[in-house]
Amino acid sequence: MPELPEVETIARGVDARVRGDRIAEAWFSTYREPFKTPAERQAKGLEGRSFLAVHRTGKHIVCELSAAQWTPQSAADGARPAPDAQWIVHLGMTGRLLLTTPNEAVVKHTHARLRLESGREIRFVDPRRFGRLEFRELKAGDGFRGAGQEPLTIDAASFRSLFRGRKLAIKAALLNQSLLTGVGNIYADESLFRAGIRPRRQAGLLTRTELERLRKELSVVLEHAIQLGGSSVSDYVDANGVRGFFQLEHCVYMRTGEPCRRCRTPIKRILLAGRGTHFCPTCQV
Repeated sequence: MPELPEVETIARGVDARVRGDRIAEAWFSTYREPFKTPAERQAKGLEGRSFLAVHRTGKHIVCELSAAQWTPQSAADGARPAPDAQWIVHLGMTGRLLLTTPNEAVVKHTHARLRLESGREIRFVDPRRFGRLEFRELKAGDGFRGAGQEPLTIDAASFRSLFRGRKLAIKAALLNQSLLTGVGNIYADESLFRAGIRPRRQAGLLTRTELERLRKELSVVLEHAIQLGGSSVSDYVDANGVRGFFQLEHCVYMRTGEPCRRCRTPIKRILLAGRGTHFCPTCQV
């Protein structure tokens, strides 16, 4: 499943290319699974609206939309209006949000196509149909919010408070989206390795020093992965169809039996909270 760096990379790429563009036509497939909002309502709600901004919230891509028929030229002072609606994309396990042109071949498992006035097209492709698409007309305070804290900006005190008194393993705590939003298996493993903490350690028993080290390493790992376009360990690509490069710098994730990049001890894999978990038995205590 794409995690925070992959979703951030896609959101930034889409924002750079569609901001100010208007949706001329919206098409959705007949499958029900990808749609939190019925396809007919999404199509009707999207057509005629312009993209004001596209950003990431947790593992969701949030498209901020204008009122129907608004264009930059229609604003007397050129100011951007407040969003009137949102289109929210969750990629699930295998979802892709791609920018293309209408004449590109439509691949199998395409569930949404937004044709833009610029001549570009946004497509949502998802073979396993675990992704979700949602349309919201906004009222006061009705915008999409992540369930947990943002790991790139959380301060030290707030980070410590997330784990205080918790008996679950720190790896499981990092994956809990109601605590930290956007962190998944890859970056939980990688940040725990860099912080020198074993994934089975009880979250509530970590010291203040260990938690601060983990907070900093998590932020560094996520930021660096964003710079490298995310990790392409399965079928992830960005909005232009380009693979990421951070998988080339993984220290433990999916490196079972390979030598640790620091101490040369073979990397171990265990099952923790139902997820494959990778760590160095020497560097992590």
